[in-house]
Amino acid sequence: MKKIVFLLLLITSISFSQEIALLKYSGGGDWYANPTSLTNLIKYANQTINTNIKSKPATVEPGSPDIFGYPFVHMTGHGNVVFNDAEIVNLRNYLMSGGFLHADDNYGMDQYIRREIKRIFPATDLIEIPGNHPIFQKPTVFANGLPKIHEHDNKRPQAFGIFIDNRLVLLYTYECDLGDGWEDAEVHNDPKEVREKALKMGTNILNYIFKN
Repeated sequence: MKKIVFLLLLITSISFSQEIALLKYSGGGDWYANPTSLTNLIKYANQTINTNIKSKPATVEPGSPDIFGYPFVHMTGHGNVVFNDAEIVNLRNYLMSGGFLHADDNYGMDQYIRREIKRIFPATDLIEIPGNHPIFQKPTVFANGLPKIHEHDNKRPQAFGIFIDNRLVLLYTYECDLGDGWEDAEVHNDPKEVREKALKMGTNILNYIFKN
């Protein structure tokens, strides 16, 4: 039943305009980090791959039934993430019903988000997504997988995923800082080519969601 409701909401949104959301979670982590990132990604995607996403993202809580109205939910931050039991069930139902969650570690979130992902899918492990996966192929080819946007611990960027029936339902980006690259140019003073790379990878994610 939840899958039918999700699909009906998605069809309705596509008829007019699509809408994506930022996840407002508990635990003390700064869920509100990178305030300009999604707005810039939306603008870039609408201009380059002809999506019709509302210019301002919504904000949704993990336990809200409203989450089923968004085909893409993004979360970021530097610290703790805590979902209560009801939120875990709601997030699991959302993802099993066709939703998609992108968790982008803004440096410091890793140990917490991994713990919570394991609570959502206790029987399923995060696996590293290879560079030949479609999410890295269209519309921009990232032959080596996830690009590096900001340096922290001199580690390579990695994209991890949860797959349900061969469908990628959750993407976790680590040691990359995609969201920082989506921010207004003056926030981090990244070179234009770095911001462009981040926006292209973000657009690949949206393209994968809306066209698969």
